[in-house]
Amino acid sequence: MLDVIALVPAAITYGSDNPSQVSTHSGGAAGNVASWIKASGIDSHVVARVGNDAAGIAVLADLDHLGVTHSSEVIDGVRTGVVVILVDPSGERTMFPETAANAGLSVSDLPDLDGFGAVYLSGYALLNGQSRPGVLEMISEIARRNLPIFFDPTTIGGMNQASIEEVRGWLSMMDTLIMNAEEALFLAGHENVEEALELLLAYSPTVVIKRGSLGAIGKSRNSHSISLPAISAQLVDSTGAGDSFAGGYIAQWLRDRDLEKCMGAGIRVAATCVAIVGARPHVTTVI
Repeated sequence: MLDVIALVPAAITYGSDNPSQVSTHSGGAAGNVASWIKASGIDSHVVARVGNDAAGIAVLADLDHLGVTHSSEVIDGVRTGVVVILVDPSGERTMFPETAANAGLSVSDLPDLDGFGAVYLSGYALLNGQSRPGVLEMISEIARRNLPIFFDPTTIGGMNQASIEEVRGWLSMMDTLIMNAEEALFLAGHENVEEALELLLAYSPTVVIKRGSLGAIGKSRNSHSISLPAISAQLVDSTGAGDSFAGGYIAQWLRDRDLEKCMGAGIRVAATCVAIVGARPHVTTVI
């Protein structure tokens, strides 16, 4: 995906001009996670598609620049996916996505899975009706190869594209759930984060809940819960904060499956992400 980010210095005046700082960046949840995994020292690969347009050329070149390998499927006659993102003075972002070329993913888009250690799956892929059948086939193939799946169900606005029962049905296919507190409360149907954590463990063996400035809480079945504080960071742009957490978490998991270390790595990488504009590391970013 291509992210078009507008830093809006004040409240939006609708129907008039609003001075802002506008920049373009490569985006898309899976691409963001893969980029932060690579920045954390672990090789990664993205399964996604682009249109035959300037945006597609740009986002593939960015992955190449960061050292992330990718599928090279270019779809004629459709646009590359774009997300317009408004960032308010507090750093909070509001997104307007168009999936475009990424709609219609199929199991044929999977690379040869030999040599891979884990899979990250964005909920956007399952929530897109055109991609859902193909992505469910992908999950079956991944499970057949005994590769663990780390799943982020995405925003509540995204999840509202399907029934809550259907979304919960996907959770049991995943090995680890990574989501923010608002999403966890929505999926669990509960108003308490700790109790939501316990309820979600009925679906998946490990659940990690990101809590923004409060850090993160996580637990695996038959173990005790772990709560870690956030790291102080200058908040410039929260775009990609959750994706960077997942990238840091997964990179650490591939080295050491200690839950506390994985959560700590996720928090450290997220602190790096929110201090820059955009959802991806720069080539010079040091984790």
